[in-house]
Parts: sequence; structure tokens; C-alpha cells
Amino acid sequence: MKRFSLFVLAVMLLSMILAACQPAAPDTLKIGLNAELTGGIPVVGESCKNAAELAAKEVNDAGGLEVGGKKYMIELLIEDNEDKAESAAAATQKLITAGVLAMIGPNASRNAIPSSVVAESSKMVMISPWSTNPKTTIIAETGLPKQYVFRAAFIDDFQGRVAARFAIDQLKTTKPAVLYDVASEYNKGIAEFYKKTMEESGIEVVAFETYTTGDKDFSAQLTNIKQAGADSLFLPNYYSEVPLQVQQARKVGFTGDIVGSDSWGNLELITLCGADCEGLFFTTHYAADIATPKAQAFIKAYEAAYGKTPDDVAALTYDSFGLLFQAIQAAGKIDRQAVRDAVAAITAYEGVTGTMQFRGSGDPIKSAVILQIKGGKFVYFATASP
Repeated sequence: MKRFSLFVLAVMLLSMILAACQPAAPDTLKIGLNAELTGGIPVVGESCKNAAELAAKEVNDAGGLEVGGKKYMIELLIEDNEDKAESAAAATQKLITAGVLAMIGPNASRNAIPSSVVAESSKMVMISPWSTNPKTTIIAETGLPKQYVFRAAFIDDFQGRVAARFAIDQLKTTKPAVLYDVASEYNKGIAEFYKKTMEESGIEVVAFETYTTGDKDFSAQLTNIKQAGADSLFLPNYYSEVPLQVQQARKVGFTGDIVGSDSWGNLELITLCGADCEGLFFTTHYAADIATPKAQAFIKAYEAAYGKTPDDVAALTYDSFGLLFQAIQAAGKIDRQAVRDAVAAITAYEGVTGTMQFRGSGDPIKSAVILQIKGGKFVYFATASP
């Protein structure tokens, strides 16, 4: 019995020695993802989720994220916000309760704005990849910047100006018209900035027509646009809505130029619209056909993982994670306040969608690109700098 006890003791000591010689297993770092996986824009949610999982996998495959001399494996906690404001806010609260360090998403401004209120009140970093409405990062009551809410996208006042100047300078419009969803913060905001820029340039918007989310028949509004003598039409609406609007515009006899915004930037639009969208232009965040080396590496990895070219949502989501990872490492510890301070301190980040600079708010200063739909592809046409 004594020999057996000594044997057991020896085995235990040997096990302890071997265990001590092994590197410590990395701890887990929880990051939340709040995305539109179902609802009106599921392709947006899919792109966001794909890029998020790719970003996490790359870090984990490299052994984890090193923070303060310690390695952390990334654990993604994914919530479907169903493309509804109330669900997006609830998903944010659920992720906060689950103990995430920070949250990426939502994407659509109509979901990001209510989520940002919850994130701000809970003092948790939120980075929206795709939301461009100014209200996402601004405190409604004071007009001051939110302290914990950031984005990877440019904002609507810049994009509205870019689209308007393009229509004026390149398309030579003198009688522009707009059709937009009055019930959606994104659509409404960019439409108003577009109109304001036109008026500041001495050009009257001859028709400023609205509809409500879910509408399918736009013939009455488009007839008004045609009768107003419009020579161009701005559609700052989602990829799932634009094909019907373009097709119905041509059906009522509108022959002018049609211009879009970054909500067009998914190849599903071409699938749904076909030849009707050939030759049209839209503003967006990056062009895959003139990608930088960093963007090329991302595109190659994304295509290998998912069998398709990443859209702007995927690229912006990947950049959102890159921003966050850089900030966490700069913070040097797993602490929400420290990470918030580190994000705010980023003066330049080289991302897939270009260089971002933060100057006192959560809105990056960055360029936009204009793409044209040609031959079933999105083709680079021009760059517009701030």
C-alpha cells in the first residue's frame, strides 16, 4: 500500500511538473455582434457576420490577441436584431448583460441609433460598421458627441454632398428629383443633405417624393417626378427596394440619370435589377477593383472563406474589428473605459476602406468612392475626398 501511495504521489508530482511546463491557455475576450440577420436587409447581416467571423478567426488562428503581455482568444456573441429598432436595442442590452467588452453593429441607422442610446448609457464601446446618419454618434438632447459610440463609415452630410456634386458636375443635372423612405432615418437624412447641397448650389429640387418602408408601388411618386420635368433622380434607398423603383421609373417614362448611395452596395442589387441598373452610379465606401494591398489581402481571404467578393458592409465590419483590436491592445487591459479612451485616441487607422482619422467625435474623416454598374459588376469611377 505504501509503495502504491508513493507511486500515486510520484505521478501527481510529474503531472504538476508537466503542466507547469506547458504554456498557459489563453483567456477569452467576449465581443458582441449586433446584426440584421433577418428582416428587410438580411444580406447586410450575412456580410457583417461573415466578416466578423473572419476577423475573429484570423486573430484566434494567430494564437489570440496580445493585451498587456497576455493572449486572449476572441469569443463572438452574435445577436440578430431582426432589422427592428426595438430588437436592436434589446440585443444591445443582452450583450451588455452577457459581459462583452465592446459591440460591433448594428449596421442600418434605424437600428444603430436606438442601440447607441443603450450603449452610451451603459458606457460600453459600440462601433457601427455601416450607419451613416449623424444621430448615431450625437446626443439628441445636447447635440454633443456621444463618448462611447463610434463608426467605420463616413456620415450622411458628407455623402449627400458627394452625391449632389457628382450629379451637378458629372451628370450636369439642372432639374434633380429625389424619392426616399420617410420612415427610415438613413434614407431621410441623406435625402435632406442632398437637397440642401443642391439648393446651396442654386439648383431647385423639382420633386422631393416620399414613401414608407415596405411599400412596393412607387408609380404615383415617379409619375409626379416625370411630370415635374426632372432630368435626374436620387434614390438613397436599400438594395432590396431600388430595383423596383428603377424599373417603375422607366415604366412611367422617366429617362433621366439615376444616382444612388452606399445602401446600393450589395451585388444582390444587380441580381434583382439586371439590365435596368446598367450604367447607374452610386456613392460608397470602397472599390474592390482598386484595392490597396491590405484590402486585397482581405478580399482574397473573404473569397476563400465564402466564395464571393466582399461588399462594403463586409469591408466596414472587418475595419470595425481592426479598429477595436488596435484600441484594445493600446489600452493594455480588458477594461471598457480604457478601451473607449483608446478608440477615441486613434488619430489614424489604415483600413480596408481607406485611412480613418478621428478628431473629437466618433465620426471618422475618410474618403468616399463613386462606383458605376457595368457588365454586372461594381466598377470604380472616382474618389471624393473630405
